[in-house]
Amino acid sequence: MMISDGYSDVPAGKIAAVVTHLEMTAPPERRDDPPGAWTLRKVDTPALAWYRDLFRRVGEEWLWFSRARMTDAELAAIIHAPGIEVYALVADGSDEGLLELGFREPGQCELTYFGVTARLIGTGAARFLMNRALELAWSRDVRRVWVHTCTFDHPSAVAFYQRSGFRAFRRQIEVADDPRLDGTVSRTAARHVPIID
Repeated sequence: MMISDGYSDVPAGKIAAVVTHLEMTAPPERRDDPPGAWTLRKVDTPALAWYRDLFRRVGEEWLWFSRARMTDAELAAIIHAPGIEVYALVADGSDEGLLELGFREPGQCELTYFGVTARLIGTGAARFLMNRALELAWSRDVRRVWVHTCTFDHPSAVAFYQRSGFRAFRRQIEVADDPRLDGTVSRTAARHVPIID
């Protein structure tokens, strides 16, 4: 698809983000864990209500909507599929971070979802979670670990991934229906992305 220079209108009711794909093709140098009392818990066959709640608490502010729009059958087909692993970061006895790893393609691991709740941003919990994510990913027979983020995400997301050892390799534009207009996420979510309806 050819994209010309300059501005392109995004229709009312839609959102548009620049998506950056990042990858690593060898294990990075290990980074020390920051001080904190976090643990990682593997969640085998996650309950849909549990997954939806944590997904919302971690991602709603960043307009994570794809899984929120799925039916129960669609969501279960993904998160209960072979090659998908779901983990929770636990802080003070509460699940406050989400890590989903995809090993569906031979030789690859996708950090499909990665994030912590608002109360843990800036505490070092994301570094702890990334350290565990990379240990888990590279403990397998993989040649590549990759992730994508977008301009709706935390402003430091790309830099965080780069500090973790990822390098950018692809950029895309994603256009979608604004999830705040159909009730998929709260209308007050993501104030950094104005609603145009």
